[in-house]
Amino acid sequence: MRVLVPLAALALVTACSSEPTTTAQTAHYGEQVSYPETKQGTQVDTYFGTQVADPYRWLEDDTSQETAAWVQAQNKVTFDFLEQIPFRADIREKLAQAWNFERVGAPFVEGEYTYFYKNDGLQNQFVVYRQKDGGEPEVFLDPNTFSDDGTTSLATLSFSRDGSLAAYATSTGGSDWRTVYVMDVETKALIGEPLVDVKFSGISWYKNEGFYYSSYDRPDGSYLSEMTDQHKLYYHKLETPQSEDQVVFGLAEGEKHRYVGAGVSDDDKYLFVSAANTTSGNKLFIKDLTVSDSSFVAIVDNEDSSTTPVTNQGSTLLLATNLDAPNRRLIQVDAAAPQPENWKDVIAETEQVLNVSYGAGYLFARYMKDAISQVKQYSYAGELVRDIELPGVGTVSGFSGKKDADTLYFSFTNYINASSIYAFDPDAGESSLYFKSGAQFNADDFVSEQVFYTSKDGTQVPMIISYKKGLERDGSNPTILYGYGGFNVSLTPSFSVVNAVWMELGGVYAVPNIRGGGEYGRAWHEAGTQQNKQNVFDDFIAAGEYLIAEGYTSSDKLALRGGSNGGLLVGAVMTQRPDLARVALPAVGVLDMLRYHTFTAGAGWAFDYGTSEQSEDMFKYLLNYSPVHNVKEGVAYPATMITTADHDDRVVPAHSFKFAAELQAKDAGVHPQLIRIDVNAGHGAGMPTSMLIDRAADILSFSLYNMGYNQLTTE
Repeated sequence: MRVLVPLAALALVTACSSEPTTTAQTAHYGEQVSYPETKQGTQVDTYFGTQVADPYRWLEDDTSQETAAWVQAQNKVTFDFLEQIPFRADIREKLAQAWNFERVGAPFVEGEYTYFYKNDGLQNQFVVYRQKDGGEPEVFLDPNTFSDDGTTSLATLSFSRDGSLAAYATSTGGSDWRTVYVMDVETKALIGEPLVDVKFSGISWYKNEGFYYSSYDRPDGSYLSEMTDQHKLYYHKLETPQSEDQVVFGLAEGEKHRYVGAGVSDDDKYLFVSAANTTSGNKLFIKDLTVSDSSFVAIVDNEDSSTTPVTNQGSTLLLATNLDAPNRRLIQVDAAAPQPENWKDVIAETEQVLNVSYGAGYLFARYMKDAISQVKQYSYAGELVRDIELPGVGTVSGFSGKKDADTLYFSFTNYINASSIYAFDPDAGESSLYFKSGAQFNADDFVSEQVFYTSKDGTQVPMIISYKKGLERDGSNPTILYGYGGFNVSLTPSFSVVNAVWMELGGVYAVPNIRGGGEYGRAWHEAGTQQNKQNVFDDFIAAGEYLIAEGYTSSDKLALRGGSNGGLLVGAVMTQRPDLARVALPAVGVLDMLRYHTFTAGAGWAFDYGTSEQSEDMFKYLLNYSPVHNVKEGVAYPATMITTADHDDRVVPAHSFKFAAELQAKDAGVHPQLIRIDVNAGHGAGMPTSMLIDRAADILSFSLYNMGYNQLTTE
């Protein structure tokens, strides 16, 4: 087994050897890195009378040759640095070996076939297989054939009511813009012309006649960064051109929303439409599809809460909501009068956050208790059938399927147990192992423990810390502290090959459930939004201080990691507390808090962040923590590797470009300030396995090298 040897320990080993001793010495440090010249412009913006310079505004232009040349130059510097790390190739090899095991998704039935996703190990994309009547599985759809390099992925797959047709969406280079194809499942022949320029959309079939989808008008400027502000719902009738697709919602007065989604009830009786302007809260409408030219009726006519349809029994609707229930409840109401004053609880709110699924004639209430899964089975009338015994302490997903299904499936995972699939008999309440993960990782050799620590204002925050048994708490252990803290997203325990390799090498992996997430419901989320956002950063800082105080690690052995909103988290913490950690790894981050809302659908994030145009107080609050605006001259920052991608049209790479330019211009320390920019990739979804392995190898290698390690050895 390969293990990491710190420089000090290595010196003792090599001193006893006849081979010459070597050390990395100053090769670790930023003074050895010659950064590309990044010109500074004269752009100055005025907010409420305050002038703010934006010298790197030109890097926002993702269509310019000048930006492309800057990206190429930055990547050369970064990869030249990474190539000098002596154990980088070994870590990539170890990751590839660890990744190389069969992964299978839960089966699902559509028409006459049972379908499932499978990856043999190192395939760039999962393949969709099918089988009939227990026969031999055959390939139904292989996304690995969509492009030579695996960068075109399968984003959505949806079947018509009788399973005879399938609509699937593809993403090119990781973009959120999709192309939708329709296929005859028996012949695998494509039907009609593909639909183009589809974004932030599901595919919801109506009978076997057509489907609903959502999109924006194609931008006049940059396809990847131009603001997309008005989402519309369309209906596509089969074998008609996309130009004839009808706008169902989003054109009438008062219907302009940034996010519009739709779903048709299983019985094809109702169309539900969710409409929102931010990522939190939605309006909900219903349309009776059995009545010609029926109008939409508002179930909830404001965005102060979140309500989603679960299922229906005839005209009785079951809806999950946080209206008057911050931890969510399930209600029922008649479609003829669906407004909140007529709601009745089916599953009442509890102290734990509720998510509801259905299948086989039952409801399944999936709760989180301190980010750990619990599941209860209910009848449609809300009668408790049983508490479901789970395989262990961790995260379960699934417990959903068709109403007439005989068997349901769920997956179970945590930080040290790779995801396995279980079959569940809903009548007997019994579970059996359906597919055991083939990951070559022995959970018995590792520990995953939950602790609670105290944040700056006294709030108790849970954190799960995972590591190899026998770890000594002497402050010497390389540690990754990972966080998110926003958008009601809950970080529940899940297995990662990258984290498994990190722990096998002797590393600690720690995940705090900081405010801004959804682990404790709406109140926990809102405690980390807008002018409460500093709570998120304080929680993360306190997590790092706890790990150091308890001897898990030290500042010199600590790396901060997070992506997207978590990239903002890392950027804010490293600029507020540059002494906290040796390494910072902000990925695809929201880093310019004064302008984030001017790109793509960024304005929809205002519930969490507020905007610089909202008020003078909000502008000043954002300016106070915006990472791009808080890089200071004369400060020594952690060794930083920013990661982004040229096709990220969710959090545009300009955020990362500007942050890198600021760090390289102002950092006064000896640690490298680098940016790694994937080409032909996006925000993360659909990235091919080969690119995932390359990026992970670079992140782990960069972290360990800058923590003072320079060799892998074999014990």
